[in-house]
Amino acid sequence: MKTRKPTLEKISPEFGSSLKIKKNEAYKGENKPFWHFHPEFELVYVNKGQGKRHIGNHLSYFNNSQLLLLGSNLPHNGFTDRLTINGSETIVQFKPDFLGDTFFNVPEMESINKLFERSKKGILFGVKTKKKLGKKIEKLNEKEGFKKILILLEVLHGLAKAEDYTLLNADGFAFETEPQDSAKIDIVFKHVNQNFQEHISLEEIADKVSMTVPAFCRYFKKVTGKTFTKLVNEYRVVHATKLLSESQMSITDVCFECGFNNFSHFNKLFKEFTGKSASKYRGELKMMVQ
Repeated sequence: MKTRKPTLEKISPEFGSSLKIKKNEAYKGENKPFWHFHPEFELVYVNKGQGKRHIGNHLSYFNNSQLLLLGSNLPHNGFTDRLTINGSETIVQFKPDFLGDTFFNVPEMESINKLFERSKKGILFGVKTKKKLGKKIEKLNEKEGFKKILILLEVLHGLAKAEDYTLLNADGFAFETEPQDSAKIDIVFKHVNQNFQEHISLEEIADKVSMTVPAFCRYFKKVTGKTFTKLVNEYRVVHATKLLSESQMSITDVCFECGFNNFSHFNKLFKEFTGKSASKYRGELKMMVQ
Protein backbone atom coordinates (compact mmCIF):
# COMPACT_ATOMS: atom_id res chain seq x y z
CA MET A 1 0.00 0.00 0.00
CA LYS A 2 1.40 3.40 -1.00
CA THR A 3 1.88 5.76 1.91
CA ARG A 4 -0.18 8.92 1.63
CA LYS A 5 1.52 12.26 1.42
CA PRO A 6 1.20 14.24 4.63
CA THR A 7 -1.56 16.77 4.42
CA LEU A 8 0.13 19.15 6.84
CA GLU A 9 3.09 20.00 4.64
CA LYS A 10 6.36 20.41 6.51
CA ILE A 11 8.46 23.10 4.88
CA SER A 12 12.20 23.34 5.61
CA PRO A 13 14.11 26.28 4.18
CA GLU A 14 17.71 25.86 2.94
CA PHE A 15 20.41 25.94 5.61
CA GLY A 16 21.12 29.55 6.65
CA SER A 17 17.89 30.90 5.16
CA SER A 18 14.49 31.79 6.61
CA LEU A 19 12.66 31.48 3.27
CA LYS A 20 12.01 28.55 1.01
CA ILE A 21 12.08 29.37 -2.71
CA LYS A 22 11.33 26.81 -5.41
CA LYS A 23 11.44 27.37 -9.14
CA ASN A 24 9.79 24.75 -11.35
CA GLU A 25 10.72 25.01 -15.00
CA ALA A 26 8.44 22.43 -16.59
CA TYR A 27 5.64 20.33 -15.18
CA LYS A 28 6.44 16.65 -15.68
CA GLY A 29 3.17 15.35 -14.34
CA GLU A 30 4.44 12.96 -11.68
CA ASN A 31 3.72 15.24 -8.73
CA LYS A 32 -0.01 14.91 -8.40
CA PRO A 33 -1.41 17.95 -6.62
CA PHE A 34 -2.65 17.10 -3.16
CA TRP A 35 -4.83 19.00 -0.73
CA HIS A 36 -2.57 20.49 1.92
CA PHE A 37 -1.96 23.46 4.17
CA HIS A 38 0.98 24.90 6.09
CA PRO A 39 1.57 27.73 8.58
CA GLU A 40 3.81 29.49 6.03
CA PHE A 41 2.55 32.19 3.66
CA GLU A 42 2.87 31.13 0.04
CA LEU A 43 3.58 33.51 -2.83
CA VAL A 44 3.09 31.85 -6.25
CA TYR A 45 4.09 33.35 -9.59
CA VAL A 46 3.53 31.41 -12.83
CA ASN A 47 4.84 33.32 -15.86
CA LYS A 48 3.41 30.95 -18.49
CA GLY A 49 1.28 27.93 -17.81
CA GLN A 50 -2.19 26.58 -17.25
CA GLY A 51 -3.96 24.87 -14.42
CA LYS A 52 -6.73 24.73 -11.88
CA ARG A 53 -6.77 26.99 -8.84
CA HIS A 54 -8.31 25.22 -5.87
CA ILE A 55 -7.81 27.43 -2.82
CA GLY A 56 -10.05 27.06 0.23
CA ASN A 57 -13.53 27.33 -1.18
CA HIS A 58 -12.52 28.77 -4.54
CA LEU A 59 -12.19 26.84 -7.79
CA SER A 60 -11.21 28.28 -11.19
CA TYR A 61 -9.02 27.65 -14.21
CA PHE A 62 -6.18 29.91 -15.36
CA ASN A 63 -4.63 30.06 -18.79
CA ASN A 64 -1.29 31.86 -19.19
CA SER A 65 0.02 33.42 -15.96
CA GLN A 66 -0.93 34.12 -12.36
CA LEU A 67 0.28 35.79 -9.17
CA LEU A 68 -1.18 34.65 -5.84
CA LEU A 69 -0.59 35.21 -2.15
CA LEU A 70 -2.01 32.58 0.22
CA GLY A 71 -2.23 33.10 3.97
CA SER A 72 -1.26 30.81 6.82
CA ASN A 73 -3.05 27.43 6.89
CA LEU A 74 -5.25 28.22 3.88
CA PRO A 75 -5.70 24.77 2.30
CA HIS A 76 -4.95 24.49 -1.42
CA ASN A 77 -4.05 22.09 -4.18
CA GLY A 78 -0.92 22.37 -6.32
CA PHE A 79 -1.44 24.77 -9.24
CA THR A 80 0.08 23.91 -12.59
CA ASP A 81 -1.54 21.28 -14.81
CA ARG A 82 1.20 22.05 -17.28
CA LEU A 83 3.69 24.80 -17.91
CA THR A 84 4.31 25.92 -21.48
CA ILE A 85 7.74 25.16 -22.96
CA ASN A 86 9.25 28.45 -21.79
CA GLY A 87 7.14 28.78 -18.65
CA SER A 88 8.17 28.63 -15.02
CA GLU A 89 6.55 28.71 -11.60
CA THR A 90 8.23 30.39 -8.62
CA ILE A 91 6.98 29.59 -5.12
CA VAL A 92 8.16 31.54 -2.06
CA GLN A 93 7.19 30.22 1.37
CA PHE A 94 7.89 32.02 4.65
CA LYS A 95 6.58 31.94 8.22
CA PRO A 96 4.52 34.93 9.43
CA ASP A 97 7.20 35.64 12.06
CA PHE A 98 10.27 34.92 9.89
CA LEU A 99 11.64 38.38 10.87
CA GLY A 100 10.68 38.01 14.53
CA ASP A 101 7.40 38.31 16.43
CA THR A 102 6.92 42.06 16.20
CA PHE A 103 8.63 43.15 12.96
CA PHE A 104 5.39 43.48 10.97
CA ASN A 105 3.63 45.23 13.86
CA VAL A 106 5.63 48.47 13.57
CA PRO A 107 3.76 51.45 12.01
CA GLU A 108 5.86 51.36 8.80
CA MET A 109 4.70 47.81 8.13
CA GLU A 110 0.99 48.51 8.58
CA SER A 111 0.12 48.07 4.89
CA ILE A 112 1.98 44.71 4.73
CA ASN A 113 0.22 43.61 7.90
CA LYS A 114 -3.13 44.38 6.25
CA LEU A 115 -1.98 42.43 3.16
CA PHE A 116 -1.28 39.41 5.40
CA GLU A 117 -4.77 39.76 6.89
CA ARG A 118 -6.35 39.78 3.40
CA SER A 119 -4.25 36.80 2.34
CA LYS A 120 -6.23 34.54 4.69
CA LYS A 121 -8.83 34.48 1.91
CA GLY A 122 -6.29 33.99 -0.88
CA ILE A 123 -5.39 36.97 -3.13
CA LEU A 124 -5.18 36.89 -6.92
CA PHE A 125 -3.36 39.90 -8.43
CA GLY A 126 -4.07 41.56 -11.77
CA VAL A 127 -1.96 42.11 -14.92
CA LYS A 128 -0.47 45.44 -13.81
CA THR A 129 0.95 44.02 -10.57
CA LYS A 130 2.10 40.81 -12.31
CA LYS A 131 4.10 42.86 -14.82
CA LYS A 132 5.54 45.07 -12.12
CA LEU A 133 6.59 42.37 -9.65
CA GLY A 134 6.85 39.08 -11.58
CA LYS A 135 10.50 39.46 -12.60
CA LYS A 136 11.45 40.56 -9.07
CA ILE A 137 9.86 37.42 -7.60
CA GLU A 138 11.77 35.24 -10.10
CA LYS A 139 15.05 36.98 -9.16
CA LEU A 140 14.62 36.01 -5.48
CA ASN A 141 15.97 32.60 -6.37
CA GLU A 142 19.33 34.05 -7.43
CA LYS A 143 19.85 36.36 -4.44
CA GLU A 144 21.55 35.51 -1.17
CA GLY A 145 21.14 36.53 2.47
CA PHE A 146 20.31 40.16 3.21
CA LYS A 147 19.58 41.04 -0.44
CA LYS A 148 16.98 38.26 -0.63
CA ILE A 149 15.11 39.62 2.43
CA LEU A 150 15.22 43.18 1.06
CA ILE A 151 13.76 42.15 -2.30
CA LEU A 152 11.03 40.10 -0.62
CA LEU A 153 10.08 43.13 1.50
CA GLU A 154 9.97 45.27 -1.69
CA VAL A 155 7.70 42.68 -3.33
CA LEU A 156 5.41 42.55 -0.27
CA HIS A 157 5.28 46.36 -0.19
CA GLY A 158 4.31 46.36 -3.90
CA LEU A 159 1.59 43.77 -3.28
CA ALA A 160 0.31 45.73 -0.27
CA LYS A 161 -0.03 48.88 -2.39
CA ALA A 162 -1.62 47.09 -5.38
CA GLU A 163 -5.24 47.89 -6.17
CA ASP A 164 -5.79 45.29 -8.91
CA TYR A 165 -6.55 42.23 -6.83
CA THR A 166 -9.39 39.81 -6.13
CA LEU A 167 -10.06 37.94 -2.88
CA LEU A 168 -10.72 34.33 -3.84
CA ASN A 169 -12.76 33.38 -0.78
CA ALA A 170 -14.51 36.72 -0.44
CA ASP A 171 -17.80 35.23 0.74
CA GLY A 172 -16.37 35.38 4.25
CA PHE A 173 -16.10 31.62 4.58
CA ALA A 174 -12.91 31.00 6.56
CA PHE A 175 -11.67 27.62 5.49
CA GLU A 176 -10.07 26.16 8.60
CA THR A 177 -9.33 22.46 8.60
CA GLU A 178 -8.03 20.09 11.20
CA PRO A 179 -5.16 17.84 10.05
CA GLN A 180 -7.35 14.71 10.19
CA ASP A 181 -10.12 16.50 8.23
CA SER A 182 -7.56 17.46 5.67
CA ALA A 183 -6.68 13.81 4.99
CA LYS A 184 -10.35 12.94 4.38
CA ILE A 185 -10.94 15.98 2.20
CA ASP A 186 -7.85 15.08 0.15
CA ILE A 187 -9.38 11.65 -0.60
CA VAL A 188 -12.68 13.31 -1.62
CA PHE A 189 -11.05 15.95 -3.86
CA LYS A 190 -8.77 13.40 -5.52
CA HIS A 191 -11.73 11.17 -6.31
CA VAL A 192 -13.72 14.10 -7.73
CA ASN A 193 -10.73 15.30 -9.72
CA GLN A 194 -10.35 11.91 -11.37
CA ASN A 195 -14.04 11.04 -11.84
CA PHE A 196 -16.06 14.26 -12.27
CA GLN A 197 -16.84 13.36 -15.91
CA GLU A 198 -18.84 10.37 -14.65
CA HIS A 199 -21.77 10.27 -12.23
CA ILE A 200 -20.47 10.15 -8.62
CA SER A 201 -23.10 8.91 -6.19
CA LEU A 202 -23.17 10.01 -2.57
CA GLU A 203 -22.98 6.34 -1.53
CA GLU A 204 -19.76 5.87 -3.51
CA ILE A 205 -18.01 8.94 -2.08
CA ALA A 206 -19.21 8.37 1.52
CA ASP A 207 -17.85 4.83 1.24
CA LYS A 208 -14.41 6.20 0.20
CA VAL A 209 -14.08 7.92 3.60
CA SER A 210 -15.89 5.16 5.55
CA MET A 211 -18.94 7.23 6.52
CA THR A 212 -22.68 6.90 6.13
CA VAL A 213 -24.30 9.19 3.54
CA PRO A 214 -26.05 11.51 6.08
CA ALA A 215 -22.87 11.78 8.20
CA PHE A 216 -20.78 12.51 5.10
CA CYS A 217 -23.20 15.21 3.86
CA ARG A 218 -23.15 16.97 7.24
CA TYR A 219 -19.37 16.67 7.54
CA PHE A 220 -18.68 17.90 4.00
CA LYS A 221 -20.95 20.92 4.37
CA LYS A 222 -19.35 21.81 7.72
CA VAL A 223 -15.79 21.60 6.39
CA THR A 224 -16.23 23.18 2.97
CA GLY A 225 -19.31 25.38 3.34
CA LYS A 226 -20.99 23.77 0.30
CA THR A 227 -22.77 20.56 -0.61
CA PHE A 228 -20.91 17.72 -2.31
CA THR A 229 -23.11 18.05 -5.44
CA LYS A 230 -22.16 21.72 -5.69
CA LEU A 231 -18.47 20.87 -5.53
CA VAL A 232 -18.77 18.27 -8.32
CA ASN A 233 -20.69 20.74 -10.49
CA GLU A 234 -18.01 23.37 -9.87
CA TYR A 235 -15.32 20.95 -11.03
CA ARG A 236 -17.37 20.29 -14.18
CA VAL A 237 -17.90 23.99 -14.91
CA VAL A 238 -14.19 24.77 -14.34
CA HIS A 239 -13.34 21.98 -16.78
CA ALA A 240 -15.86 23.46 -19.23
CA THR A 241 -14.13 26.88 -19.06
CA LYS A 242 -10.88 25.10 -19.91
CA LEU A 243 -12.40 23.29 -22.91
CA LEU A 244 -14.15 26.44 -24.16
CA SER A 245 -10.87 28.34 -24.14
CA GLU A 246 -8.54 25.63 -25.42
CA SER A 247 -10.56 23.49 -27.83
CA GLN A 248 -12.78 23.93 -30.88
CA MET A 249 -15.45 21.59 -29.42
CA SER A 250 -19.05 22.69 -29.80
CA ILE A 251 -20.73 23.91 -26.61
CA THR A 252 -23.04 20.86 -26.64
CA ASP A 253 -20.02 18.54 -26.82
CA VAL A 254 -18.32 20.46 -24.00
CA CYS A 255 -21.44 19.98 -21.86
CA PHE A 256 -21.40 16.17 -22.23
CA GLU A 257 -17.60 15.92 -22.06
CA CYS A 258 -17.70 17.57 -18.60
CA GLY A 259 -20.13 15.04 -17.16
CA PHE A 260 -23.44 16.91 -17.57
CA ASN A 261 -26.20 14.89 -19.21
CA ASN A 262 -28.64 17.74 -19.73
CA PHE A 263 -27.79 20.82 -21.82
CA SER A 264 -30.18 23.27 -20.13
CA HIS A 265 -28.94 22.17 -16.69
CA PHE A 266 -25.34 22.75 -17.87
CA ASN A 267 -26.22 26.23 -19.16
CA LYS A 268 -28.00 27.18 -15.95
CA LEU A 269 -25.08 26.06 -13.73
CA PHE A 270 -22.45 27.59 -16.03
CA LYS A 271 -24.19 30.95 -15.76
CA GLU A 272 -24.62 30.57 -12.01
CA PHE A 273 -20.89 29.93 -11.46
CA THR A 274 -19.33 32.28 -14.04
CA GLY A 275 -21.98 34.99 -14.32
CA LYS A 276 -22.43 34.48 -18.08
CA SER A 277 -23.67 31.87 -20.55
CA ALA A 278 -21.21 29.44 -22.16
CA SER A 279 -21.59 31.08 -25.59
CA LYS A 280 -21.00 34.56 -24.14
CA TYR A 281 -17.97 33.22 -22.25
CA ARG A 282 -16.45 31.79 -25.44
CA GLY A 283 -17.33 34.93 -27.43
CA GLU A 284 -15.56 37.17 -24.92
CA LEU A 285 -12.49 34.92 -24.98
CA LYS A 286 -12.32 35.20 -28.79
CA MET A 287 -12.49 38.99 -28.57
CA MET A 288 -9.68 39.02 -25.99
CA VAL A 289 -7.49 36.88 -28.26
CA GLN A 290 -8.08 39.17 -31.23
